[in-house]
Amino acid sequence: MCRNIRTLHNFEPAANDAEIRAAALQYVRKISGSTHPSKANEEVFYRAVDEIAHLTGHLLDDLVTTAPPKDREIEAAKARERAAKRYATS
Repeated sequence: MCRNIRTLHNFEPAANDAEIRAAALQYVRKISGSTHPSKANEEVFYRAVDEIAHLTGHLLDDLVTTAPPKDREIEAAKARERAAKRYATS
């Protein structure tokens, strides 16, 4: 899985359209193997991004959980801590 795609479910506030589209773009980039499509593939590339973003929005709207919503700041701090441990120099 692409490291740039972040979990979007069960956050307060909920994921916005820009976050959903960014995740869809990263997904299409990973699947297609290109970060910038050629002119010949540009239309199909961005259509896929739009469709995946649309479906992702529906998925996030329909998912249910009994867990309390996660706090974005706390999760970001945890990620920074994990990264610091992972990339620490001896």
